[in-house]
Amino acid sequence: MIQEIVIRAAGTDLYARQRGSNPRAVFLHGFGDDLHTWDSVWEVLGDGVPALRYDLRGFGRSACRENMPYNHADDLSVVLDATSMGRCDLIGVSMGGSIALNFTLDHPERVRSLTLISPGLIGWEWSDAWLERWGHIVDAARSGVMDEAKRLWWEHPLFGPTRASAAGPALFESIMRYSGAQWISDCHVHMLPDVERLHLLGTRTLLLTGGRDLDDFRLIADLIEVNASELERTADPARGHLIHLEDPVGCASKIKSFLSSERRPS
Repeated sequence: MIQEIVIRAAGTDLYARQRGSNPRAVFLHGFGDDLHTWDSVWEVLGDGVPALRYDLRGFGRSACRENMPYNHADDLSVVLDATSMGRCDLIGVSMGGSIALNFTLDHPERVRSLTLISPGLIGWEWSDAWLERWGHIVDAARSGVMDEAKRLWWEHPLFGPTRASAAGPALFESIMRYSGAQWISDCHVHMLPDVERLHLLGTRTLLLTGGRDLDDFRLIADLIEVNASELERTADPARGHLIHLEDPVGCASKIKSFLSSERRPS
């Protein structure tokens, strides 16, 4: 049974969907996306994984009520408190992965396990190639040509493998739904780089990466792998950045197997 809930946080109402009366896992989507990015994965996981997914602040139906400084990790704390989750299995993709990792480093006692899919990293120094393409997108959005910004985002090399897969239409629809607000103005607080404290990651972690992802994300994954103390990595040479869209069955199976094989007491 799927339940729609709204969780009130400072400056926003976070829209969420919950499966099961006592959710154990929380799913975090990537930049420009919303909770629907997990539709196919959730279908494969089924009722065996009680879980919650929500639109991050400023995305999907979690509109900002006011322009005020915020932190996605603080919003996640609000979600866990509102749903009475003492500890959770945290799953994040891309930007959602950077939030999940940041939250785990800040609050290891609240995370039972961590699954990172092509994660970003808070405070990452992006390559010149990434910054140049990002700059063109932001310039278009701030010039009032949002359709052009979305076109550039859709055509970004980051999504090449996904565009060529059966998930291409779903990705396109997701990009078209995105408001583009964060390209124009984003009140997220600036934070210190998490790369400097990756060695503190002791939470049991599953890292899923694609061999066709961009260099920035492959390097981030390598750094996480060499620093984390309890990490299992699966690299698929045929996949790109959005593994959960390109191969939802395989992705869901890996997540389910990882969660079911958990060795630590709950």
